Amino acid sequence: MTRDQGLDGPAPEERPTPAGRRTKQGIRIDPEVEARREPRRTVISALVEHEPGVLAEVSGLFSRRQFNIESLTVGPTDEDGRARITLVVEEPDPGIDQIKKQLRKLLPAIAVRELDPDAMRRELALVKVNAERPDQVAAVADMYDAKTVDSSPETATFEITGARQKIEAAIETFSQFGIREIARTGTTALARGTADTAAPTPPESSADKANQTQQYTHADDD
Repeated sequence: MTRDQGLDGPAPEERPTPAGRRTKQGIRIDPEVEARREPRRTVISALVEHEPGVLAEVSGLFSRRQFNIESLTVGPTDEDGRARITLVVEEPDPGIDQIKKQLRKLLPAIAVRELDPDAMRRELALVKVNAERPDQVAAVADMYDAKTVDSSPETATFEITGARQKIEAAIETFSQFGIREIARTGTTALARGTADTAAPTPPESSADKANQTQQYTHADDD
């Protein structure tokens, strides 16, 4: 065999190329196996230091990572200087694990936990509808325990509190009258019974956490 003849077999451009991405270790992942991971909806609660810029930091994290966040709520807790962030996410399990991991990297984060499916979840919605049929509108409001917060000859605005399914069912039923506007808070949640929604982890020094964050920065694409 001469050098001009080369090796037997197809030319490089004709050889089949395996599909799928590789891990950092060079292991190729079968795209069909990876695609089988169905997204699921879950609630993640994060206890954070209540300081300026925390919400912007969390929002920036999700924007960079392009996580599928359905809702995000934040508010103070019973402890001064601490706030609770409640997230409803819909991602495959690897994405959910990544969200929890990234939240724990944030310097203001105290504790992060994915809540159990039976956690208490509530949402508030304000729904403004046409009131041309006031008796029928009132009947629907009673059906969903909606509270009247404003009324006029043309419109009525109701406050509805409950699980997401109840809110969406109420909105669908009110739509027969014509909905003018809707404002929703997103889901907030607490664990049931004596379980802590997001219990603080053992304290660590600011220097330790800063060093940990610096290490994560170099591996931010994990």
